This record gives sequence, C-alpha cells and structure tokens, in this order.
Amino acid sequence: MHNTLDSDSEDELPPGWEEKSTEDGNVYFVNTLNNKTQWTHPRTGHKKIIPKDFPFGWIKTLDETEKPLYVHLETGNKTYVDPRLAFATAEKKHVYDFRQRFDGSTTAFQVLHGVDLSGKYALITGCNAGIGYETAKSLARHGCNILLANRNMEATQTAIEQIVKETNTSDENLKAIHLDLSSLKSVKQCARAVKTIFSDHLDMLILNAGVFGLPYEETEDKLDRTFQVNHLSHMYFALLLEPLLKNGSRVVFVSSESHRTASLKNVFVRQNLAHPRDNYSAMLAYGNSKLYNVITAMILSEEWKHKGISVNSLHPGNMVSTNLPNSWWLYKLLFFIVRPFTKSLQQAAATTVYVATASELDEVTGLYFNNCFYCEPASLARDKDIAHEVFSISLCMIQERMGAEIIQPYIDKYCAKKRTSK
Repeated sequence: MHNTLDSDSEDELPPGWEEKSTEDGNVYFVNTLNNKTQWTHPRTGHKKIIPKDFPFGWIKTLDETEKPLYVHLETGNKTYVDPRLAFATAEKKHVYDFRQRFDGSTTAFQVLHGVDLSGKYALITGCNAGIGYETAKSLARHGCNILLANRNMEATQTAIEQIVKETNTSDENLKAIHLDLSSLKSVKQCARAVKTIFSDHLDMLILNAGVFGLPYEETEDKLDRTFQVNHLSHMYFALLLEPLLKNGSRVVFVSSESHRTASLKNVFVRQNLAHPRDNYSAMLAYGNSKLYNVITAMILSEEWKHKGISVNSLHPGNMVSTNLPNSWWLYKLLFFIVRPFTKSLQQAAATTVYVATASELDEVTGLYFNNCFYCEPASLARDKDIAHEVFSISLCMIQERMGAEIIQPYIDKYCAKKRTSK
C-alpha cells in the first residue's frame, strides 16, 4: 500500500542536464548538449513539482532586463535559479508514495529548512518544556502562529519569552491558553476558548502533552491520571476542536514505542480503559495510554478522511531527556545514564515537526511514524475490532462524565453498536 520513490542517488541528473522551472512553477529539464527539453526526469522518468510558495525569506523580483531574479531578504543574496528547485519532489502517482528524506539523527531545524509557515495556525499541548517546547520554537522560527496550551501558565509565559528571544519572532505570534488535561471540564472550557481565538481554522493540532511513571493518582473525574492526561483528555480535545479542522489540517498524536508493551487483559471485561488501583503498574498504564493514542489517531483518520483532515501518530524518541521522568528518582537516574546515547530535544522534535508540516505528507493519514518515516504499529493497534472497542469505551467514559454534547454523532455510531450487541 505504501511505496517509496526513487533514492536520492537515482534522482541525480546525468551529465549535461539542468533542472529549471517555468513561471507557473512547473519543473522541466534541459539537455545543454543538444538543447533538448522535457517534462520528465531523464533518469527516473518522473515528473517533478515544486512548492507553490517560496522558501522562507525568499522573494521573486525582476532584474533590469525583466528576467526573473530571486532575492533572500535577510542575507541579500541574489540568484537567477528558482530557490524552490532545491525542494523539488517527484510527482506522486499515489498519495502514499513518498521518499524517506530524514532519519533518527535529523533535527527539527533540518526538517523545516526553507519552509515558510507564515499564516499557519498551530495549537500544541504540553509545550512549556521538553519536546513540545522545541516543537513550538521550531514552528515559530518559521513564522507559524502558535497557541501554547498548558496547565502552568507562568511556565508557559516564560517559554514564550524564551522562544521570542531565541528565534526573534514576534510575541504576537505566540499565545498561551490554560489547559489542565487531568480535568475534562478544563478540556471543554479550553476548547471553547480556542474557538474564539482561532475562529476560522486550525492548521495543526499537535497533542504532545503526557505524563510518565506516576504512582496511582485519581483525577477529579475519578480516573487514573496517566490514562486521562495521555489519552482520554486528548481524544476529547480533538473531538471538540473538530469544527476548526478543515481540508489540509493535520492532527498529530505524540505516542511512543511503549505502545508495544500494552496489555488489554480484562479491559474489555471491565469496560474501563483506565488502569485499576488494585493492580496498578506505572509502566503498563503508560504503555496502554500510548496504544490508545495510536488507535485514536487511526479511528479519527478514517472518520475525517473525507474532509481532507490528516490524523497521524508518532514516536519522538527513546528516553529523551525531558521532564517526563521527574516523578521518581530511579527514572531520573536511568534517563541521566542513557542521555549520551539518546536523541537531543531538537532531534526528538523532528518527527513531530515532519508529520505536522512535510509537503509530501499532504493527504497522508492513519500512519504511525518513527524517525521521520512511517513504520508498522503494534498488532493490537492494527486490529480493527480492538480499535473500535477502545474508541467506543472511551466515548462512553467521556459521556458518563461530560454528557454527549458535540460528540453525539460518534456515540450514536460506536456506542449504539455496543448496546445492540449486548
């Protein structure tokens, strides 16, 4: 189903050939030896396309002879070569045909090289530190308008000030909003507030916040905190914000490879996805919550595909140095020991930024990514019956606490089947 295009070495032009662009942005190839021109790549046979917009900082003008001239506003560099050609890609025969351009060593800065996000709107949860902060900083550096949704507003304001300082972006592009994911009431209030801020549309919804290694702790909604913060509140938030998501919008669930350690023993018997107090395991609760992230992304990708909304999930990196392990000294020690062998925060943010912005992922939905490329999720996530059961139980748990407002169509579709089957 998912194919990759030719490698970069195959994409190199043979001797004597040049790549050029037309006024309307199409790519053609010229053989300087015989002046032959063609629309397809002389080696691969593919037609190539370039982005509609110029790379960040570049504008097109005309020289004294009316010939197109490209100028970089920051450096003053000038060239007659269309800078968009540096980002030319083979025209895809299928939406899922895309080449692996990056790997585990790639940083968010490299992913966004030449990308202009001016006029784009993003909401990121859990972004006052760690991977979320690096994600927000990277997007802001390229002109994106960002709403930072966090529980600690003082820390969020500090994060905004630091991003402005490090990127020279305008503080008008960065706004903070209160969101306590341990409270479904707070999630609903936040979603209402978001709709007044982004009244038109939301281009990127990045569900990044998470907790790890917590002892059993009940929220005000009488649920295990790890389960609610990592999964249920994010799912509810995404459903509430659906009206802001339009054709081309992307929803990103930051999951983890830990979803492969999940166990659903007795979950369907209890009809409760939250980990029970009497048999609590912090690691299992975390793994299960991350499995639910992958499943939710896959279900919503099917639900919203007809609207042109892409929903994907990803793994940012193993044991990255963030605030996640701060709940227990042993976790802090373990993360400290492995720090030299794990990704930096910029590397960890790369996959999130890639899934949220990469042009080759237009219309790509329902995939799980690791190291800036898709990979197969765990078998539990791929089982459609299990996925539908997890999604329906989640809906019922939300309905019991918050009613059916906004989510009624999903309850009718998924929970009605459950009632019928009993």
